[in-house]
Amino acid sequence: MRTISIFDRHWPSARTAALASWVLVVGCSACSPVCAQTEVTTEAFALEVERVLPQEELYAYHKRLSTSPVHVARRDPDAHPQAGELAIPDQGWRLVWNHRSSPVLQHAVQDLQDYLAKSMNVRIEVEGRDSLNNWQDLRGSIIVGTRDQLPGCGSALKGPKDYEIVAAPQRLTVCGYDERGAMYGLYNLEARMNLREGPFLPADLKTIRHSLYDARMVHSWMGWMEWPDAVLSHLAHDGFDAIFASCYANPNGDRTTAETSTDFYARLMFRIRRQDPAAVRDLVNRAAKFGITVYAPIIHQYTGTPENEDALSRLVRDILKQFPDIRGYVLLTEGFWYKQWGGGHGASREYIEDWARNWSRAVGIVAEECHKVNPAIEILPWEYNIDFRPQNVEVKKYFIRQLPADTIPLLTWENGKSFEIDGLRGYLRDYSISQVGPAEVTDAQIREARQRGMKVYCHADSFLCGAQLQTVPYHPFPYQWHARYEALEEHGVNGTLESWSSGYTPSFMTELRAWFCWSDAPPLETLLGAIADRQFGKDGRPQVLKAWDHFSQAVRLVPDTGPNMGTVAAIGNPLFFQEPPVRTATFNYSWTDQGMWTGYLGGELNPYWPFTVSRLVFYPDFTNRTNRAEIYARSVSGIESPGDRRVLPVFLRYLRLASDRLEEGLKLYRSAALGSPASRRETALREVVVVEQLQRMLQSNHAILEFESLRLQLAAEQDRLKAAATLDRMATILREEITRTELSLLAAARDSRLGFQFECDYVYTPYSLREKLESLRDTQKQLELDRKKRVIAKE
Repeated sequence: MRTISIFDRHWPSARTAALASWVLVVGCSACSPVCAQTEVTTEAFALEVERVLPQEELYAYHKRLSTSPVHVARRDPDAHPQAGELAIPDQGWRLVWNHRSSPVLQHAVQDLQDYLAKSMNVRIEVEGRDSLNNWQDLRGSIIVGTRDQLPGCGSALKGPKDYEIVAAPQRLTVCGYDERGAMYGLYNLEARMNLREGPFLPADLKTIRHSLYDARMVHSWMGWMEWPDAVLSHLAHDGFDAIFASCYANPNGDRTTAETSTDFYARLMFRIRRQDPAAVRDLVNRAAKFGITVYAPIIHQYTGTPENEDALSRLVRDILKQFPDIRGYVLLTEGFWYKQWGGGHGASREYIEDWARNWSRAVGIVAEECHKVNPAIEILPWEYNIDFRPQNVEVKKYFIRQLPADTIPLLTWENGKSFEIDGLRGYLRDYSISQVGPAEVTDAQIREARQRGMKVYCHADSFLCGAQLQTVPYHPFPYQWHARYEALEEHGVNGTLESWSSGYTPSFMTELRAWFCWSDAPPLETLLGAIADRQFGKDGRPQVLKAWDHFSQAVRLVPDTGPNMGTVAAIGNPLFFQEPPVRTATFNYSWTDQGMWTGYLGGELNPYWPFTVSRLVFYPDFTNRTNRAEIYARSVSGIESPGDRRVLPVFLRYLRLASDRLEEGLKLYRSAALGSPASRRETALREVVVVEQLQRMLQSNHAILEFESLRLQLAAEQDRLKAAATLDRMATILREEITRTELSLLAAARDSRLGFQFECDYVYTPYSLREKLESLRDTQKQLELDRKKRVIAKE
C-alpha cells in the first residue's frame, strides 16, 4: 500500500503549485542563494520533506539514540589538510596512555580509538604503558595522561576537569589536571575534528582550558529513569559530568512521606513511580564509566517535631548506606518542604521568614548526616517555589542567609526576570529563553551568597527551555543562548542544572554549549560557521548564520513565558466554536468534582480533548461569562496591573512579530537546505523542520486566542454586517489552521522527537493531529451553519 501524501488528500491545487515551485527551487539550487530564496515556499519545502524524510513510528528516535553507535562516519571526502595543519595519517600512529589509570580514562582512550576508526577512517593502535616519563621522545603518537603522569606538562592547570592540548611535529599531547580532565581533552580533540570534518588540527595548536563549572547536570529527555549507555556517552562528549536522576523519588525507594502525609505535595509524590534502588545502583555504576556522577532528590515533609527530625536523619543515613557514591542531593521545595505546600504568595513576611528558618533547619539535618560520611557530598537546597517576582528580593535574600554555610544554594536563573512590553510591565512566569537572565532576585541571591563565602549553582537551561517551546528537541537560538552563557560566566556561577523535565538530547546546540564550559573557546562566529558548513554545506553558511540571528531575535519577542498551551501544545489544540461532544467520562452530576478530576490530583484529562494533560488544553468558557483568551494572555505573560488596558491585543501582536521574524530566518534556512549537497540534505531538512514547528506553535497560539476572542464578539454582536465580517475572519483563521496542522502532521510523522516531553510523554502525536483536523473541519461546518441561520433570521 502506497503512502498517502497530505497533498494527495487535501491539497490537489496546492500540490500542483508547490511542485512547480519545488522544481524551480531545486533547479536553481546551483545558482545564487537569492535565486533559491525567492522561489521557495512552505508548501514546496514540505514536498522535499515528504520526499526525503521517511515516516517514523512514535519513540523511533528514542530507539535510535538508545541502540545506535555514538560515533558515525563524519569525514568529508573533499576535506584535505591545509598549510599549517597537522594531519593524523590513516594508519601508523599510536594512542599512548598509562594503563594503570582508572576505568574513566581507559574508556575515553577506547572511545577515541573507536571515533577515529568510525568517524575519520583512521586506524590507530592503543599502547598502554607502565610509565609516560619519556613522553616527549615519542613520535607518531597521541599521548594522553594527567599532569602527574606527564612530567613537565600541565603546570598551568588549576583544578578538576582542566586540560591542555599541545601539537608538535608527529605528536599530540593531551594532559589533564585529573583523569576526567584528560578524558574531556580527548573528547575536545574529537570535537575539533568534527568541525573540520577530517583528522586535521592546527599544527601550532596549544590550548589550556580551565573548567568553568564544578558540575553540569541534566535530566534525561528519554524518560524518568531512562539512561542508556549511549546517552551517557553523548552526555560526556558534550561536557556534562553529572545527571539528576530519581526525580521526585528517594533513591532508596522510601515512600513514607508520599504514603502518610495528606499535604498537597505528598499527594503529588504519591503518584510518582516507585523507585527501584537496584536501578539507581546500576545507574550510578554505569555512569561512573563515563566520568558522570549522580545527584538525587530527598523527599521528606519536615514538621519540626523531634520524631520527624529523627525520621529525616534515618532516611538520609539509609540512603547514604546504600549509595555512598551519590555526589549530591537536591532539596527542591517540590518534595522537600516544611509543613504546608506553597510559595508563600500573599503570605505575611513573618510567615515566610518562619518557613525559611524551619526549611533551612531541615536542610541542615541532611547536610549534617551527609558530611559525617563524606564532607565532599554536595547539598543543594533549591527554594524554587518561593515567590520570585522582582519585588521579592529581600525575602529571597533572607533564604540565603538562613542556609547552613556548608551547603550550596541552587538558584533558578531567569524565573521572575522583569521586562516591559508596549508600556506594560511583566515578569517571566517560568523557564524561558525570551530573557537572558538572571532575574533580579537571582542576582541579589548570588551577591548574598558571595558575601557568605558560599558557592552558587543555578538551574539555567542552556539548549532547550524546560517550559517555553519545550516539545522540540532543542532550540536553535545560538546567539541568545550564547548571551546566557556569557552571563553565567560573568556571575561566576559554580555549577549548573541545564535542563529540567525537557531533558537532554544531542544536537548542535549541546555541542556549542560544551565549548563555552571551558576557557579559551574559539570565537562564536568561528564555531557557528563550522557547524553551518557541516550541517548545510559550505555554500549555505551565509544564509544559515543570518537565519540563526533572526531566530535568536525572534525568541526575544515571544510573550508566552511558561509551560502553557501556547508554546507547548498549541499545534495540537483545536479551535472550539461550540461545545464539542465529550470523548471521555465526565462527572457533571456525580459526587466526583469534575474540576478536581481534571486537575493535578485527578486524571488531568479534559474530556473534550483528552490527548494531553488538561493544563495544556485551551478550552473556552461556553457560558460566555469570561474571555479566557484575555485571561490567558495576562496570566502567561506575567503582565501585572494593566488597569483597564486589554493585554490580549499586545500579546497577539508580539506573537505575530516573533513569528514574522522566524519567517525571515526560515526563508534563508529553507533555501540553504534545498541547496545543500545530497549527503547533507536529510540533516539540513531536519534542522529546518524543528524551526518550522516552533513557528507553527506560535502561529497556532495566535490563532486559538484570536478565534476565541472573535467567538465572544460574535455571541454578543447584534449588527448583521459586523457579525458577517467576524464570521469571515474566523473562517480565514480556520482555513489557515487546517493548512498549518497538515504541515505539523507531516513534520511529526517524519520526526518522532517532535511533540515529546517526558514529563507528559507525547503532548501531541500524529494521531491527535489527525483528530484535530477532523475537529477543525467540523468547526468549519458549524461556522457555515451559523452563517445560514443568521441569514434566515434576517429574512
